Amino acid sequence: MCNLYSLTKGQAAIRGWFDGIDDQTGNLPPMPGIYPDYAAPVVCHGDSGPVLSMMRWGMPSPAFALKGKKTDRGVTNIRNIASPHWRRWLVPEHRCVVPFTAFSEPLNRPGERSRPIWFALGEDRPLAFFAGVWTQWTSVRKLKDGETTDNLFGFLTTEPNAEVGAVHPKAMPVILTTPDEVQRWLSAETADLPKLQRPLPDGALQVIDPED
Repeated sequence: MCNLYSLTKGQAAIRGWFDGIDDQTGNLPPMPGIYPDYAAPVVCHGDSGPVLSMMRWGMPSPAFALKGKKTDRGVTNIRNIASPHWRRWLVPEHRCVVPFTAFSEPLNRPGERSRPIWFALGEDRPLAFFAGVWTQWTSVRKLKDGETTDNLFGFLTTEPNAEVGAVHPKAMPVILTTPDEVQRWLSAETADLPKLQRPLPDGALQVIDPED
C-alpha cells in the first residue's frame, strides 16, 4: 500500500486546476515526504465551491480493527468501496482529491532490506491527484493527545499497472491526471465510482530518483 508520497509543486499549481478555489492552507511549503497521520493539503467541496485545506491522513478504522486497541491510527488506503464502513463517505460531499507529485511503494525482496521505490508521471514530477474521501471525526489518534476532532482523509487503491506491479503486485493508488478526471471524481454519481476505481495505463508512470 502507498504510505508515503510527496508534493513539491506550490499551491499556485494546485489552485490552477480549479475555478474559484478557496485556499485555506496559508503559506504551503514543499512537502518531500508525507506520512500517515500527518497533515497534508486536500481539495474538497465547500459551501460555495472547492476548498483547499489541510487534513490528517488516515480515515477512521472499521470497528473490528479497533478491538482491544486504545488508539485509531487510521486507514490510509481504501480498496473495498462496497463495504458499509466506506459507503457512507462515497457521496459527493465527502469526496476529495489529494495533490501529489510522486508516491512510493516498498520493494520487498527475500534477503534484502525493504526500500522505497518512487513513481511519478515524469522526471519533472507533474502535479496529479489521488481520488479520495474525507470526514470530520472524533477519536484518539495518539494516547498523549487524548481525544481530538480532526478532518481526516484517505485515498482509493486499485489493481496495479505494470510499473507499480513490478514492485508492489497488490495495489496502486487511484490517480487522476487531468482537470476533467478530477471534476468527474468529485461530482460523479456514487453508482459510477467503481468505473473510476481503475489503474493508470501501463507506461504512464516511471521510476524516479527521490534525490533529484
